[in-house]
Amino acid sequence: MRVVCDKNVLISGKLFGGKPRDVLLFCSTGKLTNFTSLELLKEIEQVLLRPKFGLTEEQVYGIIRLFRETFSVVRLESRISFITADPDDNRILETASAAQEKAIICGDAHLLYLAEWNGIPVFNPDNFPGKYFPA
Repeated sequence: MRVVCDKNVLISGKLFGGKPRDVLLFCSTGKLTNFTSLELLKEIEQVLLRPKFGLTEEQVYGIIRLFRETFSVVRLESRISFITADPDDNRILETASAAQEKAIICGDAHLLYLAEWNGIPVFNPDNFPGKYFPA
């Protein structure tokens, strides 16, 4: 299944575990194919460089390199201005559109509120793996 994960899921999965880590494991084993974009990777890099995470630049660039090597990177075809409360969330929609995604997995309230966008369902990582890959 083709998915796009937002930065919250990717960062939480890599650094903290839980259901977001399960999503990343499904991606690493081929059960899911995660798509990302250079724009999303740049956002993740900027977030990970914040002092609150305590990561060195080398660690951050290692994580970004891992994501680039593990995920399929798509070129954004057009800009979307659908979510006005947090315009950065539109990068997720742009990536999903460019990759012809089957699902968006996110922890962001603005995206979860949509429940579906252009026929693409929006899931929280807490309910996604169980819904598609029961234990």
